[in-house]
Amino acid sequence: MDTSQITIENLGAQAAAPAPVAKADRIYTVDMIRGFALLGILLMNIIGFGIDYSAFPQIANGSMENADFKALAFILVFPDGTMRGLFSMLFGTGMVLFTLNKTQKPGGPTVAEYYYRRLLWLVLFGVFNAFVLLWEGDILFYYGLTGMLLFPFRKSSPKLLIGLGLLCFPIGMYKIAGGYQEMKEKRKDYIEAKAAQKEKKTLTAAQEGAVAEWDQIIAQQKPDTARSNKNLRKMHSGYTTIFAYFIPNNANGEIWGMYNGIWDFLGMMLIGMGLFWLGFFSNKLSTTTYTLILLVGYSVGITIGWLAFKEGQVSIIRNFTTYIDNWRLPHFLLYDVRRLCITMGHASMLILLYRSGWVNWLMKALANVGQMAFTNYLMQSIICTWFFYGYGFDYYNRLRFYQIYWVVLAVWIFQLIFSSIWLQYFRFGPFEWVWRSLTYWKKQPMKINRQ
Repeated sequence: MDTSQITIENLGAQAAAPAPVAKADRIYTVDMIRGFALLGILLMNIIGFGIDYSAFPQIANGSMENADFKALAFILVFPDGTMRGLFSMLFGTGMVLFTLNKTQKPGGPTVAEYYYRRLLWLVLFGVFNAFVLLWEGDILFYYGLTGMLLFPFRKSSPKLLIGLGLLCFPIGMYKIAGGYQEMKEKRKDYIEAKAAQKEKKTLTAAQEGAVAEWDQIIAQQKPDTARSNKNLRKMHSGYTTIFAYFIPNNANGEIWGMYNGIWDFLGMMLIGMGLFWLGFFSNKLSTTTYTLILLVGYSVGITIGWLAFKEGQVSIIRNFTTYIDNWRLPHFLLYDVRRLCITMGHASMLILLYRSGWVNWLMKALANVGQMAFTNYLMQSIICTWFFYGYGFDYYNRLRFYQIYWVVLAVWIFQLIFSSIWLQYFRFGPFEWVWRSLTYWKKQPMKINRQ
């Protein structure tokens, strides 16, 4: 069966009893794009795994011809946030497919019960990833909680889903603009207090507080050697030391990350659901449409990304005060616009490559990675923590910034090969098998029976 041609209308009719999606019923292009997104996420995550934050001021203040600067520019302009965005869209698509593939048996659990059971287990897997595998950038926790909001919208119209998704972005932009304006007010209060001080006036308690607060903000922008040394000392230690070190970091990160990022996750998931119903991810649109989305998406997104990097991120690191004084609004305000444009460009590029038939072997390998996305995501945590952390090979902050991407390439090659071989013999990846068995509360068949 050519799974790229499965009609959305038939997805629900194919389901008999509640069970994982059979391989013959999977949509090939969805797995392919998911595999690309999963591998691409490591481009950003590898920074958290292997580099101390102190490296970034050194890179930003260095020569633009430096290999580290070029690598940082590429990462922040092109893949930053876009791979997570694409993965979030496909998570929304996956939630639609999961519910459409189920029919309720009399007296058995409802589709909603299976759905929320699946997500509750995902939340627990996120806790496992953060507190056992020790990855501070886990997204499973966020996805599990945010996904619980999607169920009522599973059969909504594409227009409503995409509209609601787009409405999430102004909320995030409002929070960014509000935070920036608050910073500008603090800067204004500081300038007024310093002017009064020059005129030999006695500062009020509020003015003294404004000076002290701004001085603290500026101090935070400078490299903190003591903090960096502490981080390096901990990260080069054994498992128990890193575990204890990460408990407050990860506990705080999971909660605040959810609070700050929910509009990011929810917006992309809703848009992904709408795009799925339009046939975008299942290869239903015209070649002209995909080409137009690719050209516009990349052109607009990369332009915004380069300006945000060069005029925004680099300028902030080089001179935070000057940036605050010169710009009424931050460049980061257009982060979601850039991210959405490039994300759509990524997906369109992959569909066009698939249609061209030029690299079918790569498309097939990506689809295998995408079919085992859950296993491969957790595998990246296992591989990278063991490679970089002190209880493993202890390479944390021992490589230059550009050199960590050789590690990314090695992980990509391994996962492309491993996934292709594994799926020759098994129906699911190992973590997919555990997740599905827990969701249905029944041990799922694992091996492929060859007769």
